[in-house]
Amino acid sequence: MSRTTFDLLVVGDANPDVIVSGSPRHPEFGQREQLVPAAGLVLGGSGAITAYGAARLGLRTAFVGRVGDDPAGAFVLDALRAGGVDVSACVVDPAVPTAMTVALVDGDDRAILTAPGCLDRLGAADVPPGLLERAAHVHVSSYFLQPLLAAGLGGLFGLARAAGASTSLDTNDDPAGRWAGLEDVLPVTDVLLPNEPEALAIARAVAATGATTGVTTGAGSGSPRITTLEQAVRELAARGTLPVVKRGERGAIAFADGELVEIPAPPATVVDAVGAGDSFDAGLLAALLRGRPLRQAMTVAVACGTLSTRAAGGTAAQPTWEEATA
Repeated sequence: MSRTTFDLLVVGDANPDVIVSGSPRHPEFGQREQLVPAAGLVLGGSGAITAYGAARLGLRTAFVGRVGDDPAGAFVLDALRAGGVDVSACVVDPAVPTAMTVALVDGDDRAILTAPGCLDRLGAADVPPGLLERAAHVHVSSYFLQPLLAAGLGGLFGLARAAGASTSLDTNDDPAGRWAGLEDVLPVTDVLLPNEPEALAIARAVAATGATTGVTTGAGSGSPRITTLEQAVRELAARGTLPVVKRGERGAIAFADGELVEIPAPPATVVDAVGAGDSFDAGLLAALLRGRPLRQAMTVAVACGTLSTRAAGGTAAQPTWEEATA
């Protein structure tokens, strides 16, 4: 009998998203009221959107995160339950409010304003050891928004791997712009899932730590010369992880077994790109956990990210497995 209860355990951020579509690039202050085409209240947070998308793709999925004891937290947990995600291990924190995000969307671009609320209180200790031992794969999102979780992530991933699980990480953006602390995490991260700017920033940061890999000229010299995405993915792969990089309308690229793997994206009419990268993550993990080879898994992931842009919000248009593999 399999030891696993869940195909996927996601640990990370969850919050309501207020999506403002057709937002002006520069909103007018001075109490000016501007009309926009649409707005909606939807499930947000990279971790929550990934978990929801994975459940939609047929994975037995659990989510661990923190929410406040408030209407926003109840909204998040209800939405995840409705999507088939197990939230029984989520922490409801009465001391701090649930995080909230406003996304100002202009075509396929967006500005994101987040009030972190209880995000910085989520830690590795919030993940029950028994749950960790019953998951086939552990995925963590939003590394830089959750410093307690980041500080204990190497240990958490080490425990997960010791229990027989594989691991993945989507750091998302670093609001501080430092991209620090990943050099000890990457060797225990089976799959790293940045977008292109994040991949470049992470590669430059780890190359500057002094632990040279010999991959990039200047690595370890204090002045790493990583100027291209190919250099970045080679540097990241040399750190012991499989980098799979999201490139939006240009598809995805990975570096595995000494070779670049590139998958184009199909043409799409984008309604809203919020959460597309998280849907990509869900698709890649669903395919890999079903035993698909990397190139095929990336094709499924690109399809999932692309299909998710058909409607506003991160979860409204997430595909089923049948849709993603049609």
